Amino acid sequence: MTALLRVVEPGLFTTVQDLGRPNAIAAGVPPGGAMDRFAHRAANLLIGNAETDATLECTLSGPHLLAERAFVIAITGADFEPRINGAQVATWTGIFMSAGDRLTFGARRSGGRAYISVAGGIESDRWLGSASTNLMAARGGVHGRNLKAGDQLSAASAAGKPAVSGHHLPDRLRPRYSDHTLFAIAGPHVRRLDPEARHLLFGAEFKVSHEADRMGYRLDGPKLAISGDELLSFGLAAGAIQVPRAGQPILLMADHQTAGGYPVVATVASASMPVAGQLVPGDDLRFAETTIERARLMRHSQAAALDTLRDTSA
Repeated sequence: MTALLRVVEPGLFTTVQDLGRPNAIAAGVPPGGAMDRFAHRAANLLIGNAETDATLECTLSGPHLLAERAFVIAITGADFEPRINGAQVATWTGIFMSAGDRLTFGARRSGGRAYISVAGGIESDRWLGSASTNLMAARGGVHGRNLKAGDQLSAASAAGKPAVSGHHLPDRLRPRYSDHTLFAIAGPHVRRLDPEARHLLFGAEFKVSHEADRMGYRLDGPKLAISGDELLSFGLAAGAIQVPRAGQPILLMADHQTAGGYPVVATVASASMPVAGQLVPGDDLRFAETTIERARLMRHSQAAALDTLRDTSA
């Protein structure tokens, strides 16, 4: 395929991501994929891609990209002040780029991860059925690494829809990234917390520590007293909140280990994971206990928001 974009500057940490490789979890391979799956899906749907197509995940800052030919892009998730040829452009909308245009970013105004989609998806190395970059295995994405200056990015396929810009997701349908309340369901080992520790889990304020990456966030805040014998390792999922003996909670994210033995006292609802995916070290957060039924309703509401883009791009 002919190159769409040339990487002039890669940004702090930019990788290719899709929806990951959940089918490989049983083999001990982390699922990976976009940290903010809502933003990833929306970026693709805004320009007529399949939501499974690969995008660029840009952490804390955006890259400088030069368009080699005309195509349509969308930028969602965090607001890093995107600009084309120096002029600020809107996020959560399809944008037409001409050959020679330059996409750059200014200051980080909100959130931690922005997503850039291109018409036809990003051509990438695939591993175990996914284009997502796995840095530990050095597989997927662009040679299993983050972007570097000089990389050429091509479309994975011809655009499925005509190149039309302007499709937009209204603000009211986007995740409320400024609200760092994460709704969570009591986990299988919640009874290992005494009443005071459970009250702290679902009431106290925590802070994302500097020990935070795509595998998970270690949280600073009140220590949660945990009781009981050691556990045999068991399967884990993104959103699980583990509490080691030291009492400092860990929130598992996209590249989490597939099994572990720390007690899981709660699991963040899938509808709150886009907000979790935008957190960065130093951000405050709270867990709010919810029910499975309420979590399903929140998930349905997010799916309905994405459905509006499917209807528009149909």
